[in-house]
Amino acid sequence: MKVTGRPVLPLLRFALVGLVLLSGGWVHLGSGMDVTVPPLLIKLNGTSAKLTCTFNSCYEVNNKHFSLNWTYQECENCTEYPFVQFRNRVIFSRTEPFWGRVEWSGNLNKNDVSITIHNIQTIDEGFYKCYVLNPPDRHKGLGIIQLSVVTEVDPEHHSIVAVIIGAIVGGLLAVLILSLIVVKCLRRKKKQDNQSEEQKTEEEGKTDGEGNEEIEEKRHKGQ
Repeated sequence: MKVTGRPVLPLLRFALVGLVLLSGGWVHLGSGMDVTVPPLLIKLNGTSAKLTCTFNSCYEVNNKHFSLNWTYQECENCTEYPFVQFRNRVIFSRTEPFWGRVEWSGNLNKNDVSITIHNIQTIDEGFYKCYVLNPPDRHKGLGIIQLSVVTEVDPEHHSIVAVIIGAIVGGLLAVLILSLIVVKCLRRKKKQDNQSEEQKTEEEGKTDGEGNEEIEEKRHKGQ
């Protein structure tokens, strides 16, 4: 893929670019954990590419229970191949084409599970998926990054006004996302607490029922 020079892009497009850059990527919100990744990454052939993936969990990370999977998919309908895992420690797959080129760039204490791939080639283009699970959270989080490799990049003229607009919109979006994450955590914890209380109530009900049967048996014997 070769990127050549082009005229100054419209203001709206620059605003969207500024929004993506300044808001820190794309947050996948759903029933699972909230994962933040850049949706599109464009890198020059032969350079290094950091695949940034951070997550937000309602619970503190425990290395013994925490799990991570990085997978590669050449196309949307192609088979996924795992090449990095975390099971008490970081594990790199010994299979090609990533063996010897992947480096751990994350920090679990900061909810960061990023990796870096060195000497990027055109054959590395595709979709990279970051799967995260942090028990007692029961739902797995997912972030998807599309990597595009170019052989030449020509500088483009950027609009200062558009970047400012992107910064403002990005800031508002960040505040909105943070609010949604807080509300989601509270709801998730409340739901799991309610399920635990219901289970406890059922067990107590069974115990009370058995006790009442014993009392009735004693009464009948006394008569």
